[in-house]
Amino acid sequence: MIKFDFNTYTNRFIDKDKYNLLINQKKEYIDKLYKSDMTGWMKKIEKEIIEDIEKTAKYIKDNYDTLVVIGIGGSFLGSFSFLKLFEPYFNKNFLEIIYAGTTLSSKYLDELLTYLEDKNFCINVISKSGKTMETRITYKVLKDSLKRKYSDEEIKKRIIITTDKEKGLLREEAIKEGYKTFEIPNDIGGRYSFMTPAHLLPLACNFNLQEIIDGYYDGKRYIDTAYQYAVIRKLLFEKGKVVENFCVNEENQLMFLEWLKQLFGESEGKKGVGIFPTSCLYTRDLHSLGQFIQQGNKILFETFIKIKEKESYISYNNKTLNTINETVIDSVERAHFKGDIPIIEIEIDILNKEEFSSLLYFFQLSAAFSGFLFDINPFDQPGVEVYKEEVRNSLGEI
Repeated sequence: MIKFDFNTYTNRFIDKDKYNLLINQKKEYIDKLYKSDMTGWMKKIEKEIIEDIEKTAKYIKDNYDTLVVIGIGGSFLGSFSFLKLFEPYFNKNFLEIIYAGTTLSSKYLDELLTYLEDKNFCINVISKSGKTMETRITYKVLKDSLKRKYSDEEIKKRIIITTDKEKGLLREEAIKEGYKTFEIPNDIGGRYSFMTPAHLLPLACNFNLQEIIDGYYDGKRYIDTAYQYAVIRKLLFEKGKVVENFCVNEENQLMFLEWLKQLFGESEGKKGVGIFPTSCLYTRDLHSLGQFIQQGNKILFETFIKIKEKESYISYNNKTLNTINETVIDSVERAHFKGDIPIIEIEIDILNKEEFSSLLYFFQLSAAFSGFLFDINPFDQPGVEVYKEEVRNSLGEI
């Protein structure tokens, strides 16, 4: 069960008349969402695709000890955040999954190649266009390493391509070489692509997919709440709260914060508007950014994502560490509110794959509604092309 508190620590910052006006327009915005041509992420994934993913995942687990996923942004953040959240901190017994293609660091790639020398690995390269620079470079380097060890027929078994159904450089290569492929539908953008093979294939190597899929679509029940969250955010923006600080208190949630930052940053940041997404891990960041948040420039509000664990792992002075942790976080909320920081609370009773998948769906709904409330398209990212054009001007096509 996911609980939402949009009132306790935001009431004094919200214009009630504007709030009621926007809430009464909810049907208009929901209709606009359903009429969009980029809402494939709301449609049920086909049974045949799920079966193909599970069959391929079994093949990977049966034949290799490492899967290298090559992708960036929306091509990897969803599955990576899920993996980090549910794998153990130590003594990991999962299939090793390495996420590459997120950097142009020569040092990283060189060390990755050295590490993979003694690994029996396969590659899943993910790019809808096939032109993504970081992905193309990393893929070529790793494919070249395979060529030094294996025949073309063996390489064919070790490369899986997830890309556009009909066009693009990777699609052309897959057709030419006969590689196994999966599709990213044309009505789904990268940051909304969690319920596609781009993320489900890596996840199927370590998790029961049905739990994830069922939980994801169950997130539709939060559509009204997602719209309410978007309204609250918009009204806080109008009060000068132009930064949203997503806060968690468990280190394994850090990649989830990166997913949130991309989702909202790319969906809203256009035409000179949008809320800048940032993040904190508490209590760690109380000892670095806490001073600014408490007494600095009042440009932000915070969204606390809390997980109410039932287990008690460690005790200290007759109190469980979970109790201490939760008490500290509750105290931080009260303190920051006293410092004129609005607080939104989202709480999951017990962390499991179904509820977390529902939460991802909720946030995707919220990002879409937020875009519409800012009167921009939440499904494109034209600004990303600006730096790419500068790179092409300097280096030519890579």
